[in-house]
Amino acid sequence: MSTINYDLSRIKALAFDVDGVLSSTTVPLHPSGEPMRTVNIKDGYAIQLAVKKGLHIAIITGGRTEAVRIRFEGLGVKDLYMGSAVKIHDYRAFRDKYGLADDEILYMGDDVPDIEVMRECGLPCCPKDAVPEVKSVAKYISYADGGCGCGRDVVEQVLKVHGLWMAQDAFGW
Repeated sequence: MSTINYDLSRIKALAFDVDGVLSSTTVPLHPSGEPMRTVNIKDGYAIQLAVKKGLHIAIITGGRTEAVRIRFEGLGVKDLYMGSAVKIHDYRAFRDKYGLADDEILYMGDDVPDIEVMRECGLPCCPKDAVPEVKSVAKYISYADGGCGCGRDVVEQVLKVHGLWMAQDAFGW
C-alpha cells in the first residue's frame, strides 16, 4: 500500500465523487431505470469517523439518486451536492462555506467531469481504475478501484496524520 506524498496535516476537508469512486463503475439498473449503486462498507466507516472527528466531508455527484442521499446523510455527511452539472461550482461553494483554502482540501474523482475540481483543490486523488486523463492530474492514485476501498484509503491516511485514527471513540459507529 502506498502513502500520499503531501502534507496531510494541512487537510481539513475531503470531497468525493460517487459513481466510480464511492461506488463501482458498473451500476445495475432497476426496472424503473433508477441506478442501483453498491457502496463499500469500509469507505462508509471511514467517512463517518472523519465526520465525527470534525473533518468537513462533501459529496459532489452528477447523480440524483435518493438512495445516495440517504446513505451519506446516514453517515453524517451534511454537504451533499446532488445533480451537480458543473462540479467546480459546488466545490467552490463547499470551500467558501467553511472558509477553506484550496490546499486544505482533498478531492477524489475518477472521470472527466472531476478534472476542473482536481486542478483547483490542493490534493487531487483518484481510484486505481480512473480514466487516464484523471490519473494525469492526480497527485495520488489509490491502490484500490472505485467502490473497492479507495475512499477508506485516503480518509484513513488523513486521520492517521491528524492522530485521529484508532482513538478511543473509533471503535463504534
